[in-house]
Amino acid sequence: MDNIHPSAVIEEGAKIDPSARVGPFCLVGKDVVLSADVELKSHVVVTGRTEIGEGTVIFSFAVIGEIPQDLKFKGEASRLRIGRRNRIREHVTMNCGTQGGGGLTRIGDDGLFMAGCHIAHDALIGDRVIVVNSAAVAGHCVLEDDVIIGGLSGIHQFVRIGRGAIIGAVTMVTNDVIPYGLVQAPRGALDGLNLVGLKRRGVTRADITALRAAFQMLAQGEGTFHDRAQKLGDETGSDYVREIVDFVMADTGRHFLTPK
Repeated sequence: MDNIHPSAVIEEGAKIDPSARVGPFCLVGKDVVLSADVELKSHVVVTGRTEIGEGTVIFSFAVIGEIPQDLKFKGEASRLRIGRRNRIREHVTMNCGTQGGGGLTRIGDDGLFMAGCHIAHDALIGDRVIVVNSAAVAGHCVLEDDVIIGGLSGIHQFVRIGRGAIIGAVTMVTNDVIPYGLVQAPRGALDGLNLVGLKRRGVTRADITALRAAFQMLAQGEGTFHDRAQKLGDETGSDYVREIVDFVMADTGRHFLTPK
């Protein structure tokens, strides 16, 4: 096939759409599915039970679909599913899931995964997520839509990061982050709201004002953090505030980063 470089190694059983392109010295495993207009630049390894959605481009020396970095993994069947139009840059690693985590690592659509970042087993990544250079997302994490992870940051296993939140560079995040939260400092402090992101998405002034008031109530109201969130839910008319409330009240294996 003209779209597969002669130096590429394609294992028998791989399913490659006729419009996909595989560059020099790539390896495509036997259980891999490459959809329409996928492009592997060069020296890319795609292995395991990995599906890559249409229009995704993977740059040199990325390793996609290898086994989890988990000593409990015993070779069980697990998968990696990558959505459409992602940009996966040089030296990125993404691992398949584990039996204990549901067997699936999932990447949404339209993401940007910059050079050297890592997505571990059983992570669930939403749409339009940006993970900046050399950041690491540990196993079982959930990153909702429109999240940004700053460079050289680390996300602890089982942490959830709500929609539209932003994590500053060189930050360690060990607890859940509310939607639209702004987290920074070496040990990850919830330092406000992602106001720039909200404005860029065209969120109305009224909703931003409601979010600011909600943040202050979560920081300074009476009772526990959950008590304050529940009270917000009883009082708010903002869908954005309601989203924060629902996130806080949902099941989680971690505590929350709380406002100072």
